[in-house]
Amino acid sequence: MASSLNRLKFVYWLSFLSTFHLIATRSFSFVQPLCHGHERSYLLQFKQSFVINKTASIDPSAYPKVASWTLEGNNSDCCSWDRVECDEFNGHVIGLDLHSSYLYGSINSSSSLFNLVHLRSLNLADNHFNYSQIPSTVSNLSKLTHLNLSGSMFSSQIPLEFSQLSQMSSLDLSLNHLEIKKPSLGHLAENLTRLENLDLSWVSIISIVPNNLGNLSSLTSLRLSDCQLNGEFPIGIFKLPNLRVLDVQFNEGLTGYLPDFQWSSPLEEIILANTNLSGKLPSSIGNLGSLTKIDMKSCNFSGFIPSSLGNLTNLNFLDLSFNTFKGHIPSSFGNLIQLSFLSLMDNELTSPIPFEFANLTQLTYLFLYNNFISGQIPSGLMNLTKLSILELAVNDLTGQIPSSIFNLENLELLDLSMNNFTAKVEFDKFVKLKKLTSLHLSNCGVSLSISETSDNTTLQKFQNLGLFRCNLSKFPNFLANQDELTWLDLGDNNIHGQVPEWFWNVSKENLELIDLSYNFLTSLGQHPILLPWTHLAILDLESNKFQGTLPIPSFSTLQYLVSNNSFTGKIPELICNMSSLQVLDLSINNLSGSLPQCLHNFGDSLLILDLRWNAFEGNIPQAWTSGSKLMMINFSQNKFQGLLPRSLAKCIMLKALDFSNNQFNDTFPTWLGNLPNLKLLILRSNEFYGPIWTHKAKYKFPSLQIFDL
Repeated sequence: MASSLNRLKFVYWLSFLSTFHLIATRSFSFVQPLCHGHERSYLLQFKQSFVINKTASIDPSAYPKVASWTLEGNNSDCCSWDRVECDEFNGHVIGLDLHSSYLYGSINSSSSLFNLVHLRSLNLADNHFNYSQIPSTVSNLSKLTHLNLSGSMFSSQIPLEFSQLSQMSSLDLSLNHLEIKKPSLGHLAENLTRLENLDLSWVSIISIVPNNLGNLSSLTSLRLSDCQLNGEFPIGIFKLPNLRVLDVQFNEGLTGYLPDFQWSSPLEEIILANTNLSGKLPSSIGNLGSLTKIDMKSCNFSGFIPSSLGNLTNLNFLDLSFNTFKGHIPSSFGNLIQLSFLSLMDNELTSPIPFEFANLTQLTYLFLYNNFISGQIPSGLMNLTKLSILELAVNDLTGQIPSSIFNLENLELLDLSMNNFTAKVEFDKFVKLKKLTSLHLSNCGVSLSISETSDNTTLQKFQNLGLFRCNLSKFPNFLANQDELTWLDLGDNNIHGQVPEWFWNVSKENLELIDLSYNFLTSLGQHPILLPWTHLAILDLESNKFQGTLPIPSFSTLQYLVSNNSFTGKIPELICNMSSLQVLDLSINNLSGSLPQCLHNFGDSLLILDLRWNAFEGNIPQAWTSGSKLMMINFSQNKFQGLLPRSLAKCIMLKALDFSNNQFNDTFPTWLGNLPNLKLLILRSNEFYGPIWTHKAKYKFPSLQIFDL
């Protein structure tokens, strides 16, 4: 009887305890404790230490997240404030996400932020902390597991105390002005053994990559781009068992090679662009079946592209450009049906474009520029309906331009220049591609016909037109309605007569390059003295039959080329306002008079000055100053007189000087002998006199190769 009673009591108490536990659990799931008063005070002090400035964040979705941090009304519970996370049991602040919050100001070691000792996650990315140093008191936050300070304008040395944050699993210090010396990268890797994500992009490290990074077995993402790393990249990092993302791009001093991938790897992205890694791509790279991105542009890889790359059916990005790969493009690339970006440009690839490319229906960008690819463009390209950019320039492509290209209705850029097509093409066919804004057909064997209906048709707004050597016989009138052009190349055609008056209104706010060279143009018409294009960088009018006075392009122009014409008169003084000019070529014209005294206005920008075969006279101004970058001067075949300007001795970058066939009357210019780079000096057919050399001469002409008296 007693035994049965005890058993009944036990069952009763068990039932009571279960009920109590259920009630307690439900109570805690609905009632979260309020934040602690001292932590609320720390948050408010932190807020007050900054100003809200919209220029402090670049994210278009940014907003001042701390604006809700206030004691007004019933808002005293900091756990309810925007982007503040509290522990659901004890109310301590454990997370702050203030990325892109318009915060502007400095952080110092006394900041109240570092009193929030229970913080586990802190995100201050995309703010502006006024180039302050990360305070050493960051070590107070010993429970931190996630820290993101990316793009927040911190500077100087990363504090030694960082190595004490041993709980860290995700650390992002990228896109600042930081450096790592002490602690070294190896020291960080030694102590932060729980790291899963490490991003130090743009941090100045200037060291080898330490081998002990290969011991961080939890790493899933390692980003060290543009860190000035050097030395051989450790093979062990490729073998990290959990690594999914490896990014070491823009470290030109980084050497090494790819290993033989004979192990299971979860790698999804390999980004080695602009490093000095070299050697061949191992065929075993085809074993990395999880890869979605390979970026190896501008390295030193060579040999054949392994056909095993066709096994990587998850790839959506493949860039092998600017290497020295040779041979054919593997037909197995047709298996990469997820590929949206493919660039093989600037290699030594041969043979035709594989017809299997027709399978790449997700392809948006295709770059095959500057190889030795031959044969015809396969008609199967019509399947690539998502193509936005098709870049096939500088190859050996032949035959007709397939009509299938004109079905690629999403094309925005088409570049077929510098090939060997034998085609007559109507411009109207390109007009049907309504998204096409960049068209380059220069020197590709195409004869382009532009019908009268094109002139009257409402066309898309082009940005780039490369029609060099396209057998045009007149100015395309449709240009009169184009106001977004930045690049216009009509060089080496059969265009005769006068430049039309409407041309001076074409894209006045946008044009950066105008090339009308190698035509039969005779007149610029009633052009303004100062040409109207305000952002022009290159103006090339050479090898025409232009007459009259020189036109003056905008003062922003970098290259002004008008050689081999019949321009007359003096050089206008306005030319001296072109203070950014790098190349000035007025050669082979009928220009006369003396040179403007203001030549020194070209400052240290001018590299090439060519005035040969004109009728200039008088003395050359003493215009050259220290800091000049002039590399070549040609004053030959003119009527210059007097002395050579001694200020040329300050132009230490000079490589070539030609004063021939003038009327200079001067002693031998021994004072040019200290120019360290001068390779060519021509003085013939003048009136130089006196000794060429004396035993006292200290001038040695150390680089001279051609010397003509």
